Amino acid sequence: MSQKKEDDLKVIFEALAFASKMHSSQRRKDNRDTPYINHPIDVARLLITEGGITDSSVIAAAILHDTIEDTEATVEDIEALFGKKILSFVLECTDDKSLPKAERKRLQVVNGPHKSPEAKCIKLSDKISNVRDIGEYPPVLWSKQRLIEYLDWTQEVVNGLRGVNKPLEDLYDKTVEKSREKVESMTGQSK
Repeated sequence: MSQKKEDDLKVIFEALAFASKMHSSQRRKDNRDTPYINHPIDVARLLITEGGITDSSVIAAAILHDTIEDTEATVEDIEALFGKKILSFVLECTDDKSLPKAERKRLQVVNGPHKSPEAKCIKLSDKISNVRDIGEYPPVLWSKQRLIEYLDWTQEVVNGLRGVNKPLEDLYDKTVEKSREKVESMTGQSK
């Protein structure tokens, strides 16, 4: 194996180890109480298997994309362990939690078109993963209306990410359509 391949695998597995540690006590909001780490792993998997992305920096950033936003990890931690390039992709995918939720959501729509191609692909994969989970395993406490509003919002975000990876964009379109059908047919969740 070449040194480059070894280095690529090393950074990916270091990102997996770090993200697993940082997200270890967290669970998804889904109706199965899924370990949170499954989400960043899925985002990275989608980049590779659906988006055809093999750049280890992008894959590592996908695995780390929620660490600064949702754990005790700091900008300094990510930079020290993974370098400036990976940190820059992670920061492009990180919401400022000091802002109100509505403002964070608005900024994802506004800032999407201005992200790097790499960050756009990570965000596309993130939205695919989230949208699929909304249809398959919706959060128990979310009303049908909230689920629909979430799907609508992801479409606004993804509209600003288009033009960077057609396979991911097509998968998002199929996934949101399928999830919307499932949500619309739900009877157990109140409006």
